[in-house]
Amino acid sequence: MITTETISRLIRFNGGDLPVVSLYARAGLDGPAALRTQVNSLLHEIRPVTDDESLGRRARLSIRGDIERMEAMEGLERVESGAVAIFSCSEGGFFERVDLPRAVRCRVVIDATPWVRPMLAVLDEYHRACVLVVDRRSAQAWELCQGEMREIRELRDPALRKPNYAGWYGLMEHRVRNRADDLTKRHFRNAARVLDELFRAGDHELLIVGGHPEEVPNFLEFLPHDLRPKVAGTFTIDLRTATAADIRRSAERIIERYERDEERRQVAEVMEHAAMRRPVALGLDECLWAGSVAAVRTLLVQEGATAPGVVCDESGWLATSGDTCPLCGRATRRTPDVIDELAQAVIDESGSVEHVLADTQLKDHGVAAALRFPLPRRTPQEALS
Repeated sequence: MITTETISRLIRFNGGDLPVVSLYARAGLDGPAALRTQVNSLLHEIRPVTDDESLGRRARLSIRGDIERMEAMEGLERVESGAVAIFSCSEGGFFERVDLPRAVRCRVVIDATPWVRPMLAVLDEYHRACVLVVDRRSAQAWELCQGEMREIRELRDPALRKPNYAGWYGLMEHRVRNRADDLTKRHFRNAARVLDELFRAGDHELLIVGGHPEEVPNFLEFLPHDLRPKVAGTFTIDLRTATAADIRRSAERIIERYERDEERRQVAEVMEHAAMRRPVALGLDECLWAGSVAAVRTLLVQEGATAPGVVCDESGWLATSGDTCPLCGRATRRTPDVIDELAQAVIDESGSVEHVLADTQLKDHGVAAALRFPLPRRTPQEALS
């Protein structure tokens, strides 16, 4: 399972002058052997680099070792769906494989640092959700994250058995109905209390509630006020007949809709702030400058956007071109994807990165950012770089 800790660990790796090979390959396309075929095909693309005299001898040896280790890697045949991400710097003693829950574009990149942005995009898609299916007498809670669901709590309250007579003028039936309503309310309160305990532990971001359409709204009234904003949606299902797969599919549809709505909201907010001349950055050039001065609070990246560029490993300066850093005068390093370098810089400065799949105005800019403070004016040399 991908976690922010996994990505942070990858970002922290520093091989000095040694390159890192990052490879992404999709599973489940044409059978279990197809994944290994993809990996070998991608590695074939970078074989010529091992004979490139412009690289140092140790760098070439490292890439050769990376290719050999990835080719010999075991277990690829057991990956049935999603994708794998492999990172290697053999001369630096670095090798890591991460299985991804959904497909990504196949690609191999050689750079000074691990290329993690496809992993960031996948992580953005998966919130850790608590899924509760509730009826008048029972409730079951599951944890859903990255396509995996596990039951975490079951609650069954005693049911009132209805007698087979109505009593004098229906008074007994009236009392039984009132007693049943009281038991249902107590059950709903208990289920809401259990949810409150689960969320106070800090393990879940979203709440999804399923059940009969006439019962779910009643249950939601019993949720604590601070838990209600976490409800991402509800769905109709019968707890007595539903399977875990039915519940997971319904919950995943809600999460996907929630994610697209959240993306639209964030993009709309940045565009509104831009119209009001509040601190935002639109387009790659402005966002790179914002990243260079650690001004980015939230970076929005259109899914699939990439761009070559340069980075100064000394000052953190980012740009689309330039052989010399205007901040410190050192030589810059070329990178096949400067947006990935920007995303890593934002994370290092405790900012957040959101990859946007929804159809929004972000397509006109590629990247945009909400800023912590207005951007300082660039010198003529910085602006021309």
